[in-house]
Amino acid sequence: MRVLVTGHQGYLGTVMVPVLRANGHEVVGLDAGFFADCVLGEAPADPPGLMVDLRDVTAAQLADFDAVIHLAALSNDPLGALAPDITYDINHHASVRLARLAKEAGVHRFLYASTCSVYGAAGDGLVTEDAPLRPITPYAESKVRVEDDVAAMADSGFAPVFLRNATAFGFSPRLRADIVLNNLVGYAVLTGEVKVLSDGTPWRPLVHAKDIAWAFATCLTAPVDAIHCRAFNIGSEQNNLTVADIAQAVVAAVPDSRLMITGESGADPRSYRVDFTAARNAIGYRAWWSVAAGATELYEQYVACGLTRDAFFERFTRLPHLEKLRDTGVLDATMRRIGTPTSA
Repeated sequence: MRVLVTGHQGYLGTVMVPVLRANGHEVVGLDAGFFADCVLGEAPADPPGLMVDLRDVTAAQLADFDAVIHLAALSNDPLGALAPDITYDINHHASVRLARLAKEAGVHRFLYASTCSVYGAAGDGLVTEDAPLRPITPYAESKVRVEDDVAAMADSGFAPVFLRNATAFGFSPRLRADIVLNNLVGYAVLTGEVKVLSDGTPWRPLVHAKDIAWAFATCLTAPVDAIHCRAFNIGSEQNNLTVADIAQAVVAAVPDSRLMITGESGADPRSYRVDFTAARNAIGYRAWWSVAAGATELYEQYVACGLTRDAFFERFTRLPHLEKLRDTGVLDATMRRIGTPTSA
């Protein structure tokens, strides 16, 4: 299958591309390159790709693909709160436009990276894909809007599927340090502290980046009737943990680290436990990585690759990295690259 992956130079895309290639797919990337240089350890081998802003994609660039995997987004709640208009422009409007152009170009499958954060403040019960959606950030709200708008395009020749990923964790050569497990392990390695700013009680579902990659690979080849215009929660019930539980896993993985739950940021309204039965039953998908194994993997990789404080808090944290690109004239105020060619 010939597959276009948007955001192939991001945290998830860098892990996903090798999985797709190993499964025999021909992969082409499309990325604006914001995070291409955010590499820890050995540089990844990228597929052929286009350097294009998501807002500027053309139908011609989508021709001759069997499927589009759409990962590209401004994936950060603090950034969404700081610049909600840009978040909606890229994450919502450009994503819906991409799906419409893909359909016009004859693409048959459109795999969209959504999020379990669409459930928002869901309480202690396990939520299924049929649960009410209560997004409480611009990022999560944009995901809900894309699901609704792209679902309306579905027909016999165009099969969208919405993969509501749990909070990602795990090592990627293009690291993200601003997601909970990756952040707590990095902080422990660099400071000796596992620091939780909330009271530690909110629930979070977690899933390894490799398990996300396998979910997309599974949906690429699943019978079309099994995935057509469906949403699937991606993760495993064993990784429904409180933030305090996650922090304890980090203490166990990082030698001589100590737990600090400060509560200084107050209660976090984002709390949800997720049911992942539907993907198991419909497409035979299972996530295998535990949070404990992921914490150990991250600790070993951070130490082996020589993670530094400057890289962790700046290059691998989305908001300061994008602010630096803007302040140094790489990006303009609308998060567009200045003077970027359309291919790479």
